[in-house]
Amino acid sequence: MADLSDAAGDYVEGILKGDPSILGQAVTLVESTLPEHIAVAQEVIEKCLPYSGNSVRVGISGVPGAGKSTSIDEFGMHVLKEYGGKLAVLAIDPSSERTKGSILGDKTRMEKLSVHPKSFIRPSPSAGSLGGVARKTRESIILCEAAGYDKIFVETVGVGQSETACHSMVDFFLLIQLAGTGDELQGIKRGIMEMADGIVINNLYGIEISAIVQHDEANNVEKCQLAAGHFRNALHLFPTPESGWSPEVLCYSGFYGLGIKEIWDMVYRYVDFVKANGYFEHRRAEQAKYWMYESINESLRNSFFQNPTIETMLHLEEKAVLNGEKTSFVAAKQLLDTYFALLH
Repeated sequence: MADLSDAAGDYVEGILKGDPSILGQAVTLVESTLPEHIAVAQEVIEKCLPYSGNSVRVGISGVPGAGKSTSIDEFGMHVLKEYGGKLAVLAIDPSSERTKGSILGDKTRMEKLSVHPKSFIRPSPSAGSLGGVARKTRESIILCEAAGYDKIFVETVGVGQSETACHSMVDFFLLIQLAGTGDELQGIKRGIMEMADGIVINNLYGIEISAIVQHDEANNVEKCQLAAGHFRNALHLFPTPESGWSPEVLCYSGFYGLGIKEIWDMVYRYVDFVKANGYFEHRRAEQAKYWMYESINESLRNSFFQNPTIETMLHLEEKAVLNGEKTSFVAAKQLLDTYFALLH
C-alpha cells in the first residue's frame, strides 16, 4: 500500500475489485483512532458511498449462550447456497470495561463460513466505546457493500445498548432466544421485543422428534413451542410497528440446521413487504439522519475531552466533587463554560 497521502485511491480500487485483503485493511483503517488514519478512512468511505446500499442488512441479537455463532454459521451457508452473492458478518462487540478484552472468538465458531470463499467475517472490539464501534460498524457496512457483499449480518452480543445500535443500521432485526431457560419473557426488555422484526427460538436438540428420541430432547421441543407461544402472545400486546409488518415467531435448531429455510423465507418476505410499501427506503433515510447526529455528538465529545485545558481542569474538578467541595452540576457547568470560552 502506498503512503497515506496516496492510499485512499488504492484502498478504493482494491475494495471495488472485491479484494478481501484490501477490504480488511480498509476496515482496520476505519477502526483506527489515529487522526491521519481517520482522514484517509473518511475519504475512502466517501468514494465508496456511491457503490453502497445494494444489500440486505440483517441484525442478529440474542443473550450470551443463545447459540448465535452456530446459528449465523448455518444462516450464512443457507443464504449463500439459496440466494448466491457474497456475505459479510460484522460484529458489534462490547469489550470488557475492566480488562479491555472482547468476545472475538465468534469467528472460530463459524467453522463453515470462516473458510467459505464468498464470506467475510469481521469482529470489532469496542474497547468500552459502544457508540464509536457502532459508527465504525456502519461505515464498514458501506465498504463491504462497495466490495460486492450483497448480504450483511450485523451481530451483537445482546447486552446493554448494543441492540439499539444494531437496530439503527439494519433492515431486519432478528432476535434469537433459547428455549427452556425458565425466564423467556422476564429476561427480555420490552424495548428489544418492540425492535424485533422476527423472533426465533433456538432448540439445541432439534425441532423434529424422531422415532427414537430421548425424553429430555422431546421435553426441549415442547419448551421451544411453549416459549414461541409466549412470545406470540406478548407481541400481540404491542402496537403495530411503523413498517406495518407483524413480527413472526419461529422455532429452529442451529445445531442441527433445522428450520433455517423458514427463517430466511420470513426475512425475504419482510424485505419484499417493506420495499412494496416504501418503508424500506424510509428506514434507511431515517438511519442516515440518526448517524449524522451520532457523529456530531461523538465529535463534540471527543473535542471536549481531548482539549488540553479541559484535560487539566477535569482532574481538579473531579477531585473537588469527590471531596464534596462542589456538586457535580456546578463542576460540569464550570468545565463547559471554560470549554465554550476557549472556542471564542
